[in-house]
Amino acid sequence: MTVHVHPKGLCESDDVGEGTRVWAFAHVLPGARVGRDCNICDGAFIEGRAVLGDRVTVKNGTLVFDGVVCEDEVFLGPNVLFTNDLRPRAAIRKTGDDLLSTVVRRGASLGAGTVVVCGVEIGEYAFAAAGAVVTRDVAAHSFVAGNPAVHKGWVCACGHRLDATLRCPECGNQYAEGDKGLTPA
Repeated sequence: MTVHVHPKGLCESDDVGEGTRVWAFAHVLPGARVGRDCNICDGAFIEGRAVLGDRVTVKNGTLVFDGVVCEDEVFLGPNVLFTNDLRPRAAIRKTGDDLLSTVVRRGASLGAGTVVVCGVEIGEYAFAAAGAVVTRDVAAHSFVAGNPAVHKGWVCACGHRLDATLRCPECGNQYAEGDKGLTPA
């Protein structure tokens, strides 16, 4: 198995895992770390100090800038945008230490058009609805929506909304509330 780069894609990183696919007009800069079996779709951009775990999906038009870390099995919908500078100025050049990092924990999903303001942590299996503007940390298994994104409910690792007892009606998983969101019961 190898890395597949579409003839019109550009992958300049030497740190890309086996089975990863980089499609047309996508650009992965030197220094980016991309795990195994990732799918980087048309027009996506992965900057040089971004990190993607294994089996991450980066849909069309998504921009992953320096300082963003996405753990394994994260889903980034079409046109997701991460920021990394709270006070950008064209005349002031900033580098790694000047930029704020963002962490998206294992299994989280960001819907189409989600904007993530830098310096936040999105918990395991959290789910941001399409068009959400994430301005603060999101708890594990939290479903958030709106601008700014606010907690609307809870979701299972399988992606379905949980009922009032924190049980998944689809797969039967049961959860309990903890300090940083939900954990399996």
